[in-house]
Amino acid sequence: MKSWDEIYASARQKCTVCRCCPSCNGLACRGETPGPGGKGSGSAFVRNIEMLNKITIVMDTITGNEEVSTASDFFGLPVSLPVYAAPISGITQNYGAQMSDRDYTEAVVAGSIEAGTFAFTGDGKFDAMFKEPCEIVKAHDGKGIPTIKPWAQGHMDWRIALANECGCPAIASDIDASGLSNLRNSDVPVGFKTIEDLQAITAQTKVPFILKGIMSVKGAKKALEAGAQGIIVSNHGGRVLDGAQAGIEVLEDIVAAVDGKMKVFVDGGFRSGNDVFKALALGADGVLIGRPISHAAIGGGTQGVVTYLQKIQLELKEAMALAGCKRMEDIARDMVVCDF
Repeated sequence: MKSWDEIYASARQKCTVCRCCPSCNGLACRGETPGPGGKGSGSAFVRNIEMLNKITIVMDTITGNEEVSTASDFFGLPVSLPVYAAPISGITQNYGAQMSDRDYTEAVVAGSIEAGTFAFTGDGKFDAMFKEPCEIVKAHDGKGIPTIKPWAQGHMDWRIALANECGCPAIASDIDASGLSNLRNSDVPVGFKTIEDLQAITAQTKVPFILKGIMSVKGAKKALEAGAQGIIVSNHGGRVLDGAQAGIEVLEDIVAAVDGKMKVFVDGGFRSGNDVFKALALGADGVLIGRPISHAAIGGGTQGVVTYLQKIQLELKEAMALAGCKRMEDIARDMVVCDF
């Protein structure tokens, strides 16, 4: 089995757009959209990393010697760790990888399942960019979360119907993609959704509905009113709004505002198990990781994704152990200090 370093080196050779930098922090790819970078000055992508680095973990090493467990659940289904693959499509356009979206999705879905968790799958301006991921999720017994762009209503409808047929545990919509200029100008454009629009969409889903792209208490309360059972605190990897806040710096206020009424996930700049621990301590139910899992799939296929997620799991276990935690429910707010 290849090591993570070997897989990442392979990804670097296979990518002609993404540089696969030693530290994936958005500095080298500022403004490269399409591509892996953040929008405009790239400050939102860079801020995701910077704000995570402003959180430190409080060590507590006087504790028992029980085995540490990262086991959690996703809407009642067991997962080996509360870390999920973020929805990504356009792998050739954004990374320059000689890999089809179908092969990419297969690697991420299968790798996530083998690692004991789930992948959120992507969508794009061509119908096949949603149909193919749904086929893959269905072929894997529904173990994936189809994610729908905020298209014009009729185009949302057939996607929801198709996702309902997958047997998946949840359906998501990355409504923050309404700000992607290339999709706003496509043949079937994306658009913003009102609470009423989202209520109509939620009513069509047979499983929990998750809204990705919530970045404020106000937005979280709207998502609740719309009937969503989960949200993902996300600035879309810094790709939709230059100068936006980082998800991690608004997470705690949002968790407090929803007060357990819905699941709260977060993404944006997570690169290690330590980063995951920080989000969990601030109240997140789980973390989504995007670019590094793409590198894992490009560099090592299914096994690359497994290796990467196992690396994150080991790092999370070590962070938990050194903070005095044995189980997910042991992770508490006083185990981290925020310098923002």
